[in-house]
Amino acid sequence: MTSERITKLGLIAGNGRFPFLLLDAARAHGAEVVVAALKEETEPEMDARAAADPGVQVHWLSLGELSRLIETFRQAGVTQAVMAGQVKHKQIFSSIRPDWRLAKVLLNLRTRNTDMLLGAVAKVLSDEGIELISSTAYLEPLLARPGVLTARAPNAEEQQDLAYGRAVAGALASYDIGQTVVVAGQACVAVEAMEGTDATIERAGAILQTLAAEGEASTLERRLSVVKVAKPSQDMRFDVPVIGPKTIETMRLAGATCLSLDAGRTLIFDQDMVYTLAAAAGIAIVAV
Repeated sequence: MTSERITKLGLIAGNGRFPFLLLDAARAHGAEVVVAALKEETEPEMDARAAADPGVQVHWLSLGELSRLIETFRQAGVTQAVMAGQVKHKQIFSSIRPDWRLAKVLLNLRTRNTDMLLGAVAKVLSDEGIELISSTAYLEPLLARPGVLTARAPNAEEQQDLAYGRAVAGALASYDIGQTVVVAGQACVAVEAMEGTDATIERAGAILQTLAAEGEASTLERRLSVVKVAKPSQDMRFDVPVIGPKTIETMRLAGATCLSLDAGRTLIFDQDMVYTLAAAAGIAIVAV
């Protein structure tokens, strides 16, 4: 693994646990970590993590401060960096105040989607001598392995829904619209756009509950199946699909009983807890 030879790693930290998991794994491999913590996204506990470890530096900056990000890494001697943690799509395209360098990137985008933007940012970093590496660096054991991951396998009806859902999700992801679809009775109930996976699952559950209350859900299987995929040409440096215990709890509350992931291209955080919660809820998880 290339990352094993890194002595100093830059970490662009979004929200959630992903940045902390990557930080701990990098430190376990002996790398010093320079964290660019995003004020709009990174958990405040990042400061406490740095205070407890002299091998970690934290620099807080806003999402639009691309020049400051570059300067921070250059001053720290960082030549390789990783993005970890979600940055909400609505933040990227509505809430940021871009500096001159990011404004130039945005002006030159052919389409305003996440892949285009992050790819352009990666090119700017590369031009400045900072290489973005895979966001799964150090975390390969957390990638979903192929096959049925839970004690219960999908039943015949769920398998049909998953096959249909994978076809829909693959088409959706190819346009960088979203990576998750929710299916019932081989009908698409909800598709992800900017709101994220959990919100998509919640919306699907609410839709079916409304239909049931109005007596209009009789033609649909009232159990939901969730399909989360990587993009067809997934750039593993950013926006890698991730699930964790919250995903399973959201599925349980929405009435979803099955989850399909892309093997080798989806990170599963807190795997033991994920499988425990899935077993308790009767949820089947499969990676293909």
